[in-house]
Amino acid sequence: MQFDHFRRREFITLLGGAVVAWPFAVRAQQQSAVPVVGFVNAGSLDMSANRPAAFRRGLSETGYVEGQNVTVEYHWFSGQYDRLPALMADLVRRRVAVIATPGGTLAALAAKAATTTIPIVFGVGEDPVKLGLVSSLARPGGNATGINIFLQEITAKRLGLLHELVPKAVRIAVLVNPANTPSAEAVLRDIPEAARAIGLQIQVLNASTSREIEAAFATLVRDRADALFVAPDTFFISRRVQFTTLAARHGIPAAYSTREEVEAGGLMSYGTCRSCSPPNLSSSSTCKRPGHSALRCPTRSNCSPTRSSSDIGQ
Repeated sequence: MQFDHFRRREFITLLGGAVVAWPFAVRAQQQSAVPVVGFVNAGSLDMSANRPAAFRRGLSETGYVEGQNVTVEYHWFSGQYDRLPALMADLVRRRVAVIATPGGTLAALAAKAATTTIPIVFGVGEDPVKLGLVSSLARPGGNATGINIFLQEITAKRLGLLHELVPKAVRIAVLVNPANTPSAEAVLRDIPEAARAIGLQIQVLNASTSREIEAAFATLVRDRADALFVAPDTFFISRRVQFTTLAARHGIPAAYSTREEVEAGGLMSYGTCRSCSPPNLSSSSTCKRPGHSALRCPTRSNCSPTRSSSDIGQ
């Protein structure tokens, strides 16, 4: 497969192959008047308000219009990952046509654990082969395909950019969500070596609730951390206002993984353009055979500093 930059129209027709001959029609005849897509996002609607519209745009590119020839059920979890298995079991029981899990590794894993027959289209930040979602990037096999958005592979780059923006920062607090095992494990695997390479000291903190985020900030302030590196996590993104408020209150420069966190007042982000993913997923949702559609891996990233280091006292 090629790791290339590509235009938005190419992005929308992400997986190639047949985009109009999906067995939607067969399933519709067997089950209901129109096929049903289960759209499952582990975040919240307010943090991803643009995603349903983008998903509908992608569907329309392949001839499907929500409310006319396809129904989309939207499910939002606000980082409550423990609710995912029950939802997936319900979607499988009702035999929806497709399960789409944009931007949620745990949602994709829950879908994969729930069914080997219903097509799954995912967007994940870790290697989908290592996660066990697919057999290979070129020929995924099974019932799943999707997008690898490279959040984990750019961990070292984001840490380096934080160091460039705040060059006096030496002690870096790294906050992970232990409930999001794939993200936490990937960050904790990659960041020590990246930190050593540029002479930084790492302190790992955990948070899975808003109270634990408060406690983590209290700890890093007490321990005099110079900056904060926030791991990619849907729950953390949903708490972006809390993060940016606490960071501003304590004068802690912080690096995030998404533009949404910067728009909420964060110092900087570096990561793949997540808002591009839903159209890709919706067009992938109409492919003939997910297991035969190669994954595409966007490398389009953004670094979005909102303030200079002098603004935050560094």
